[in-house]
Amino acid sequence: MQPQLILKSTLAIATASLTSPLISKSVEKPNIIIIYADDLGYGDVSCYGAKSLSTPNIDRAAQQGLKFTNAYCTSSTSTPSRYSLLTGEYAWRRKGTGVLPGDASAIIEPGRTTIATIFKRAGYTTGAIGKWHLGLGPEGGPDWNGEITHGPLDIGFDYCFIIPATGDRVPCVFVENRKVVNLDPSDPIKVSFKEKIGDWPTGKENPELLKMHPSHGHDMTIVNGISRIGYMTGGRSALWVDENIADTITKKAVSFIEKNKDNPFFLYFATHDIHVPRVPHPRFAGKSGMGPRGDAILEFDWSVGEIINTLERLNLEKNTLLIITSDNGPVVDDGYKDMAVELLGNHKPAGPLRGGKYSLFEGGTRVIFIARWPGKIKPGISNALLSQIDLLNSFAVLTGQKLDENDAPDSFNNLDALLGKDKKGREWLIEHSGRLTIIKDNWKYIEPGPGIKITANTNIETGNDPLPQLYNLSTDPGEKNNLANQHPDIVSELTGLLNKIKEQGRSRY
Repeated sequence: MQPQLILKSTLAIATASLTSPLISKSVEKPNIIIIYADDLGYGDVSCYGAKSLSTPNIDRAAQQGLKFTNAYCTSSTSTPSRYSLLTGEYAWRRKGTGVLPGDASAIIEPGRTTIATIFKRAGYTTGAIGKWHLGLGPEGGPDWNGEITHGPLDIGFDYCFIIPATGDRVPCVFVENRKVVNLDPSDPIKVSFKEKIGDWPTGKENPELLKMHPSHGHDMTIVNGISRIGYMTGGRSALWVDENIADTITKKAVSFIEKNKDNPFFLYFATHDIHVPRVPHPRFAGKSGMGPRGDAILEFDWSVGEIINTLERLNLEKNTLLIITSDNGPVVDDGYKDMAVELLGNHKPAGPLRGGKYSLFEGGTRVIFIARWPGKIKPGISNALLSQIDLLNSFAVLTGQKLDENDAPDSFNNLDALLGKDKKGREWLIEHSGRLTIIKDNWKYIEPGPGIKITANTNIETGNDPLPQLYNLSTDPGEKNNLANQHPDIVSELTGLLNKIKEQGRSRY
């Protein structure tokens, strides 16, 4: 078949899947929980092949549910993946959706359709707990000392308890709904990512005050003995203690489930683990034998267990679809001297995949993805091609809704694949890390790039090459053999499809 005909056929199939009628007039309203790990690699958990450590709670979910082997986030970094998951739009279509500073303004405008608004329309109570990293406030950023607008409550969430950006960026405070938690008005917060403000010590000037030293960057304001990205002063009573972050947000997640157990709820639980700085609670410290990074994986597994145990204690497990996945692939040294490289041993964070966080290779965007819904999803393994960007449309169908034309422009209905009824999944999907890649029929094409082979400081293969790359993922998941020269017809087909999707500004019709 000629590439032009394949392109037309592919788009026609995608369009047909979106215009088909709902499968049933009777709509179920299961609770939905997404547990969204941070920087967790495809090979970092034991049910996906890790041998150096054990993740029994994640393994339990996988044994009771469906483990996907070809599931993807949309980008190999945090902010764009989260943006795409919540909005159903590829982040690369919009300016300003790269990795955000801690004082960034909101990149999802109030009133926009999101996963949360889909559930709100269906009568669900919605909550966002944990890492946000999508900006807060109007243009110019949030008012840390007053009412914080342009946040989760403005895009469909009823409740939020969030880390504004990342653990390694100031301000190091929690935000609950529209206020900084435990803020003393007489000690106002000031934040800058341009220049030093105030007289708080920094890692660069006062390394003797550090309990964890930076390996690169991360040498600005010191909070809890750890220097961060950015400068801040004030808010002493509101500052978090890194060792308690997992306990704090997991407790909030459990509380949200308990309070809403009698009515349908949607919980977006985005953990801090295993992002830097990796400072797990003392009860996990030293338990993995792999240093703080391994210990943080155990802590994440504990958080998963707390959610599962809560569902079982409240007899909610059979009426709850639980999804466990990650925002991007793994990174070992991401800015702190935490012995992650030295203690890695034989552990392979990306498993058999090449690259990791920041990379166009599979290690950057192929992630763990487990869907557990006892009685509804048959336990097993699925090789279906799945993208997190499709969750919004799939949940709309699950709750008996049809998206408006301008909603979620890149989100397809992939509910049958999510539930294990469709073994194939998507016709194609796109991944992003500065450049774009496209996967179709097990062929992966990577756009030519600037030729930067290794990321600065983190020592990860970027996948950027000045020449086109083509890999057959069915026989070469480690992307070792570039077949672009042997298959110019496939390169031409995938280039045409990718360019068409870019030019159209949307892929859903």
